[in-house]
Amino acid sequence: MQGAVASIETLTSVDGPGIRTIVFMSGCKKRCLYCHNPEMFKMGKPNYTDKMLVDRLVRYKNYFKRGGGITFSGGEPLLQTDFLISVCKKLKNEGIHIAIDTAGDFTGNIEELLKYVDLVILDIKHIKKNDYEFLTNSKMRKVEEFIKILNKSGVDVYLRQVIIPNFNDNLKYIKGLKEYIKKIKNVKDIAFLPYHKLGSEKYLELGLEYKMSGVPEMDKDKCDALYQEFLNL
Repeated sequence: MQGAVASIETLTSVDGPGIRTIVFMSGCKKRCLYCHNPEMFKMGKPNYTDKMLVDRLVRYKNYFKRGGGITFSGGEPLLQTDFLISVCKKLKNEGIHIAIDTAGDFTGNIEELLKYVDLVILDIKHIKKNDYEFLTNSKMRKVEEFIKILNKSGVDVYLRQVIIPNFNDNLKYIKGLKEYIKKIKNVKDIAFLPYHKLGSEKYLELGLEYKMSGVPEMDKDKCDALYQEFLNL
């Protein structure tokens, strides 16, 4: 079994609880306007077998003793579900906490994969069909299907919402968001992330148009204030 891994980042404190190793899987069908990893749009050539990847990841096992673990991110990791099933089975035998950072765009047997996953970090792109499709250049149907499967799995969920100026940085949207996420079970954490342009230079390097160039970065204080409004609803 082989998979395409873009990069591996070790000993971080983001993308899940505790000290973590992040495996960035290459390939993504979405073309989110604000994506900061456009170099991962295309699926790379397979460069790891399941055994090779597991052998590398278990080296960091001692750092995970206080609640840390491994997070598979991307790109969209769920486009390589069969590979992840094989890898995650082996990691669970090592007693390692596993998280998947995803937008819910999947192929393969997701029900089987979720048996070996402790946490799903789900990006909420938008709660309205038309705005979702405008923002991601993809259909909302797939993430709705994923949420139904996720609910049945019983896996813990963290939610993330990017806040974009003049797009969803308003009380009406966050009220709708509060209602929308009621259908998602086992939500343990929700984070608002202010839109930024840290990945914009990559588009120039890749010869791609950065379609958010005219949008200012989100003010962090306003984002934090919206989050407090959200919590108080």
